Amino acid sequence: MNYNDFEEKDMTRWDSASSSYNRNGELALSAAFPALMRKVYVWMTLALTITAITAYGVATSPALMGMIYGSRFAFFSLIIAELVLVIWLSARIQNLSLTTATLMFIVYSVINGATLASIFAFYSMSVIGQTFAVTAGTFGVMAVYGYFTKKDLTSWGRLLFMALIGLIIAGIVNMFLRNSMMDLVVSGIGVLVFVGLTAYDSQKIKQMLLMQEDASEGAQKVALMGALSLYLDFINLFLYLLRFMGRER
Repeated sequence: MNYNDFEEKDMTRWDSASSSYNRNGELALSAAFPALMRKVYVWMTLALTITAITAYGVATSPALMGMIYGSRFAFFSLIIAELVLVIWLSARIQNLSLTTATLMFIVYSVINGATLASIFAFYSMSVIGQTFAVTAGTFGVMAVYGYFTKKDLTSWGRLLFMALIGLIIAGIVNMFLRNSMMDLVVSGIGVLVFVGLTAYDSQKIKQMLLMQEDASEGAQKVALMGALSLYLDFINLFLYLLRFMGRER
């Protein structure tokens, strides 16, 4: 996700305040950071849980499956609602209360779960479970790497963003071509892109939260956007890995 608006504001505040920090201020900062990082992963885990429960609930309900997938209008309306909601939340987060922003994140998780219900129709539970385990392990390793590495991953962000745009275009083109080899290549690139984004976003979120002076509502909204970013990385990594591992159809 793009945190430029937060970053410019917080960098200015950090530069002006850093010279006047005393020992108590430093202790307060170090105390706030772990709490904010915990919130990032608590919110991300909550969103993933809601998405999984919703997807399974819809998949096991013939009425809901018929309502969503029996009509192109209904399905694409949900897709558009997802896009609009995540863009709106990213753009308006500073003007929203933390409660409203959290509620919107939950709503997004539910809608995303409804659109992902189809995976239960195409893949067995064992394959879905195995893919989830591999995704969790890969995601965990790259998140830890991004958090602890001393290497500046800023340059990764630009490259990964360009790769992501290419990935989206290639995916749309292959919707019409239906080329299995191209689908395999796109899936492989997708895995690499979101593996890289996991590390990049992990480092970016750490840097943003280190600049927060306390655990105020503004700081918690930064943490919430970080959770949304990692949530999207996890979901996309899972879906691309599922294409490789999902051989039981």
